[in-house]
Amino acid sequence: MPAFDEQEYTKDLDLSVWKRLWPFCRPYRWIFLAVVACNGFTALIDVVLPLFQRYAIARFIGPGTLAGLWPYALAYLGAILIQALSVVGFGRGSMQIEMHLGRDMRRDLFRHLQTLSLSFYNVTPVGYLISRLMSDTQRIAGTLAWNLTDIMWALFYVGGTFAAMLALNWRLALPVIAIVPAIAVLTWAFQNRILRWNRKVRKLNSEITGAFNEGITGAKTSKTIVLEAQNTAGFTALSARARHAGVQAYRLNAVYIPLVLFFSTAAVAIVLLRGGYMTLDGVLDIATLSVFTSYAVGIFEPIQNTAANIAEFISIQASIERVTGLFDEKPQIADSPAVTARYGDVFAPRPENWPPLRGEIEFRDVSFRYPDGGDEVLSHFNLHIPAGTTVALVGETGAGKSTLVNLACRFFEPTSGQVLIDGVDYRQRSQLWLHANLGYVLQNPHLFSGTVRDNIRYGRLDATDAEVEAAAKAVSADTVVAKLPRGWDTEVGEGGDRLSTGEKQLISFARAVLADPRIFVLDEATSSIDTQTEQLIQSAIDHLLRDRTSFLIAHRLSTIRKADLILVVRDGHIVEQGRHQELLQKRGYYHTLYSRQFAEEAAAAALDG
Repeated sequence: MPAFDEQEYTKDLDLSVWKRLWPFCRPYRWIFLAVVACNGFTALIDVVLPLFQRYAIARFIGPGTLAGLWPYALAYLGAILIQALSVVGFGRGSMQIEMHLGRDMRRDLFRHLQTLSLSFYNVTPVGYLISRLMSDTQRIAGTLAWNLTDIMWALFYVGGTFAAMLALNWRLALPVIAIVPAIAVLTWAFQNRILRWNRKVRKLNSEITGAFNEGITGAKTSKTIVLEAQNTAGFTALSARARHAGVQAYRLNAVYIPLVLFFSTAAVAIVLLRGGYMTLDGVLDIATLSVFTSYAVGIFEPIQNTAANIAEFISIQASIERVTGLFDEKPQIADSPAVTARYGDVFAPRPENWPPLRGEIEFRDVSFRYPDGGDEVLSHFNLHIPAGTTVALVGETGAGKSTLVNLACRFFEPTSGQVLIDGVDYRQRSQLWLHANLGYVLQNPHLFSGTVRDNIRYGRLDATDAEVEAAAKAVSADTVVAKLPRGWDTEVGEGGDRLSTGEKQLISFARAVLADPRIFVLDEATSSIDTQTEQLIQSAIDHLLRDRTSFLIAHRLSTIRKADLILVVRDGHIVEQGRHQELLQKRGYYHTLYSRQFAEEAAAAALDG
């Protein structure tokens, strides 16, 4: 569960939360003003139209004459045309605001996610991020574009209507205007409860998105261990909780809006009752009573819509809190302002200032514990790795082999001590400088949607087709391409799911080769490749790692015999180090691991035979 999602948002309706949207709204402030102006014209015409009705009753219907009808008709038509143009302007402006505001929020949020450290993604489900990036931003943009402008129209219309009513007959107007405080009291009474339940709805929707994502991406595993029933039961229970929260939120709305409707309907009754007596007493003429009736009926819809829009605004604050909470996440690994000013960052690099990287790495009195606490994984660790050295890390699963590599690659930073690259603390250099000189091949490599050629070219985007093909040939990835139906232009599918794990590893290896990095990391990179394919690329590995600093996180110990330095990791500590033959002669933990694996491989070969 990500840290930001563990936070329970408990603020009441708070303008300081809404102010955080201003940077996104500021570029479109003139469109907002144009929409407000269009709404003002539309509301003005809505207020004026009943006065046309009053004039027609008093001037034409009462006297029974048509004299002056044409000027009246042309004026009425002109008012309708102005209103129609205002509605078109309002619609176009609101649509632009929704599309552009949503785009900007998603773009900036996605950009911000690129700056967060690896540790953030280690604890954050993908579904939670997708929910914020897509659903919440879209709700915010839609609410600001349409609901806010609807409220502005309603304010203009209701304000203009009340002004006209007061001007026509203030005694009849005052009882109708009195409904506004009643609606304000209702809104104040309901808003916090509606907001609280809508927060729960948004939080549970994120959990549903996360569960849905895991259910799909882990479908193969679920089927192989027969977890369909448990997954369905868990998803059903989660959906039931979301349904309960949603019902509670809508139940409050279902009470709130009819109460507003009641008071609005009461306004019509007041006009008809009191206005009827005033007309019988000769205090009010029929034409004015008809206008008051139209106004009382007319304010019914905007007041009801305003109540619904206010309820939507109350609920949308939960989405704003969730999105801004994600913006508030800070990368745990960040360059200092001085480093960024000199070397740039991932979005504005300054490679002309980058020093060449040779690949000498030194751990100087390094201690490390993971950000979520716990015991130290490394304690006062020292190691010097000359440039061009091939370092192998071996040990049982979970022993801590990847921790050392993650520190060397600056995916994490030491809790204390220093990691030096070419004699300089790597915190005095840009992360991008180091990562641009890093080639990383994972045990479970990730391929992007696109073709085989595209995926290899991600290693260096300006590479030619010939260079892409040469990199693939160097690691025998061209043998994969030869078997594909469309060769280099074959689509690999989402995450490379159209290829086997071994084929994906070969393509990711070619991608790393194309980047021509000074530091190579092979994280169990040959564990899912068959023995025959492993033999094909072993000679290529020996050639490619020459004169480069390399880390081999090895599953098959037979692949690291030629390493310059083998580090044996046990329970987060380096218990042995040396070359292959030296460690065997010590007959220590490495000898035990090697002998055990050799026996297992021999037994497997005998069974295959």
